[in-house]
Amino acid sequence: MPELSPRRRLLVLAICCMSLLIVSLDNTVLNVALPSLQRDLHASTSGLQWTIDAYTLVLASLLMLAGSTADRIGRKRVFMSGLVVFSVGSLLCSLAPNLSLLVVFRMVQAVGGSMLNPVAMSIITNTFTDARERARAIGVWGAVVGISMAAGPLVGGLLVQSVSWRAIFWINLPVGLAALLLTLRFVPESRAPKARRPDPVGQILVIALFGSLTYAIIEAPDSGPAAVAPYAAIAFVALLGLLWYEPRREEPLIDLRFFHSAPFSGATVIAISAFAALGGFLFLSTLYLQNVRGLDALHAGLWMLPMAAPTFLCAPLSGRLVGSRGPRVPLLIAGTAMTASGALFAAFEAETSNVTLLVGYVLFGIGFGFVNAPITNTAVSGMPRAQAGVAAAVASTSRQLGQTLGVAVIGAVLASGIHASAFRGTFVSAARPGWWILTACGLAVLVLGLLTSGPWAHRTAERTAEKLQAAEIRQPVGASGRG
Repeated sequence: MPELSPRRRLLVLAICCMSLLIVSLDNTVLNVALPSLQRDLHASTSGLQWTIDAYTLVLASLLMLAGSTADRIGRKRVFMSGLVVFSVGSLLCSLAPNLSLLVVFRMVQAVGGSMLNPVAMSIITNTFTDARERARAIGVWGAVVGISMAAGPLVGGLLVQSVSWRAIFWINLPVGLAALLLTLRFVPESRAPKARRPDPVGQILVIALFGSLTYAIIEAPDSGPAAVAPYAAIAFVALLGLLWYEPRREEPLIDLRFFHSAPFSGATVIAISAFAALGGFLFLSTLYLQNVRGLDALHAGLWMLPMAAPTFLCAPLSGRLVGSRGPRVPLLIAGTAMTASGALFAAFEAETSNVTLLVGYVLFGIGFGFVNAPITNTAVSGMPRAQAGVAAAVASTSRQLGQTLGVAVIGAVLASGIHASAFRGTFVSAARPGWWILTACGLAVLVLGLLTSGPWAHRTAERTAEKLQAAEIRQPVGASGRG
């Protein structure tokens, strides 16, 4: 990629952030629309889970493929293709006549979405080569998540209230079109110096692992353990297959050598934990505010602002802290705040009082605002620039997998403890195990943030980067895998 002027670099950052905005906004808006969608399409709790998880599941399954493909054939080309597919998928979602087709069209959206965020992050990584500038750019990137969380509930509430849940997908169309035209004009093409070969076996194993695991979790409350046991077995076999097959390829879909770096491994597990907490938090909060408290979509969206605003405000601060002091401080703040928020709901039933509900939302917003920048920066900063797309895609996959598992697990826990005939009366007690799970996720962020950000962890990252760089130099161009 050619060296760009400071103004051009900021423009590229803004364009990449537009793609993150529509992908992130889509999830926050959809959460507010879940009760309306449930009534209109006669969806069960598992049906609501699938409207979210069909998207995040496909996204998680294809992100690494999209990252490596973009490094190989061109990041701009893949990014523009993603904008087109995502926009078309959004239009189809708005026209879905039933729940089954909505789930299918959400999967189409996800195919486009998989070509956006990891590729955009790779573009940013190769545009901002200075470590401090890159950390600040990633902080801005994280702030966009806050913007989507702040705007999503309000925009979604207004659209659901004034039009219908279908209108929430329309907002992706003008933003997607604008991003497409600006990318065509201003974003330079870039690719990795050496093309990576596809890994179809690894891709199939990833899809089998994520898909079967998610299906087993979501359907277990309704179908029973015996019915989902084969899917759990498929997930286990797929995991073993990945661990056996991927190290035997010279150009694997998942380069397991990345995980020799303690900061990278920590960032991966922290991302899963933090986004599992986010997915479960939004799922429980939306259903509680609308189905238990009886608020309409707009007022439920307003209640979500105390969580969204701190996320927006803390994300750029986190980016600056990462740039000046490293990832440890933001991660410790994030883990402490998220743990305190989950414990407030789990131990003290925070949702039953306006004051504690507000405090719980603010704490979670602070924690989530601080967690994103150190995850992203740690994932890409220690890796060779030639593998930026793959490393960024692993980080993005961890986020989407976490959100998928959060909705699946929390939804399954809620469904197993709630009775449809007495939804309001049993919700708080049925949700308590879910809040304890979210507390554990926050605690994982805190402990791993402490363990993987010290001198020992930095040394493992340096050794890993040196080995990866040496391997890139030794491996001949166009080498094929041994698998």
